[in-house]
Order: sequence, then structure tokens, then C-alpha cells
Amino acid sequence: MTYTVKAGTAAVTLNETDTVKSVLQNIAIILRTRRGSCPLYREFGLPMDFLDRPQPVAKTMAIAEIKEAVETFEPRVTVEDISFEEDANMPGILIPSWR
Repeated sequence: MTYTVKAGTAAVTLNETDTVKSVLQNIAIILRTRRGSCPLYREFGLPMDFLDRPQPVAKTMAIAEIKEAVETFEPRVTVEDISFEEDANMPGILIPSWR
């Protein structure tokens, strides 16, 4: 099955019993977490080296970082595609979504 996950601000549900919802929530958390920001789990999240780079460079770097992080921290999934939405109100803002 194929699912799409966006890096948004959805609420976190603790003790999620549905496996699919749990995996999708884990991926959304990975996409929103800066590496080094979780005490006692400093490797978790994205390195965010793509921030403040020109958009074409940032997209390429973000794709590599997202793919590596998702496959490392959520091994139950396979990354098929990573795309970006641009915020019409704020040029230069990229919102990643994973499928």
C-alpha cells in the first residue's frame, strides 16, 4: 500500500494501536525533528544541512537526508518518492511530503 505523509503540525497520539497510523505518525515526527534536539537520542531526526541553501540544492540535500532518516528510524517502510509543496504565501518555504 502507498501512503503520503506531510511534515505538518498534526497532533501526536500516544500508544497508537493501529500499526499504519503509528508508522505514519513516526514518519511525520522524523520529518519535523532536528537532529540533536532529542535528549539521550541525539542521532534521531534530520541533520537539516539543507536549510538556508538555494532551493535546487536544498531540495536535493533534503531528499537524501529524509530518505536516510526515514529508512534508519522507521525500518517498516520503503521510501518511494519525496516531493515538495511550496507555500504560496511565503516564497522559498518548502513543505516535504513522503510517499
